Amino acid sequence: MKVLLAHTPEMRRNYYGDRSLNGLCAIADVILHEGDQALDAAGLVTAAEDADIIVADRMTEGRGEIFARLPRLRALVRCAVDIRNVDVEAASQAGVLVTRAGPGFVQAVAELAVGFMVDLSRGVSRTTADYQAGRKPEARMGRQLAGSTIGIIGYGSIGRYLAEIAKVMRMKVLVADPFADVTDSAIRQVGLDELLAASDYVVCLAVANEQTEKLIGEAALARMQTHAVFINLSRGNLVDEAALAQALLENRIAGAAMDVGRAPDQMPTPELAKLSNVVATPHVGGLTPQAIEDQSLETVRQVGAIIKGEVPQGAVNAERWTRRP
Repeated sequence: MKVLLAHTPEMRRNYYGDRSLNGLCAIADVILHEGDQALDAAGLVTAAEDADIIVADRMTEGRGEIFARLPRLRALVRCAVDIRNVDVEAASQAGVLVTRAGPGFVQAVAELAVGFMVDLSRGVSRTTADYQAGRKPEARMGRQLAGSTIGIIGYGSIGRYLAEIAKVMRMKVLVADPFADVTDSAIRQVGLDELLAASDYVVCLAVANEQTEKLIGEAALARMQTHAVFINLSRGNLVDEAALAQALLENRIAGAAMDVGRAPDQMPTPELAKLSNVVATPHVGGLTPQAIEDQSLETVRQVGAIIKGEVPQGAVNAERWTRRP
């Protein structure tokens, strides 16, 4: 079978790796996308004309009429958890299987959350920038994590792992997630309003969907304490960025950190990132060798199962898969 690996060369280096690519080549005839730009819908149709399976990154445009226009295509394999760049209903109507990888980046993202909390509390980025620019840094009183309260919005895989880290660091842990059942007596499950009002660190890890669009807006930010900080490691569309910028400019919250945003490729918006009380990274939360290899190797296993006509773990529309090998 022929497999199109839709990642650009740069995305292949960072988000797929040689071990996974070699594994894919061992079980299929692999077509590599060699262009520097991500494939839009038209480009994907052209590139995947002879492909039985597409392995797609987050920038690949899997929407529109691509499935109807690719009669040979049997499956689209997403090398991540987030499948919002794929029209699953259109794929299902065409009988094409869609799969997603598991959250292999749990530890990496949770560790970045801790780094953000330390940075915002102790002014690491701010004073480093002062030293590097030849300015005299201001020595400000910091906040230690031990004894502080962390409020985690979303108690999925990352939220649970971060909560365990926070407990070891002697933080008080609050969780807001109406769909979770928190059984740990050391963690208090509360409503979102209470979490925002009581937390020193608000960490957003909620699922991105229509219901959580602009979950953190003017009203939510108004409930936070003035010394508190907001950290977003989920998706940019959970935040009303204009409201967040205003709260930061008016010092209604002490700071923010973000690895995601509404800029292209889910990166932080430059206008927000440039604010002096913001720490921003370019969507690198899951960019560690362990995390990337975990997800890319899972796509190899999924492709192997699909070639055999089997439903792989991670399939999201198996009941409508009619284009089986």
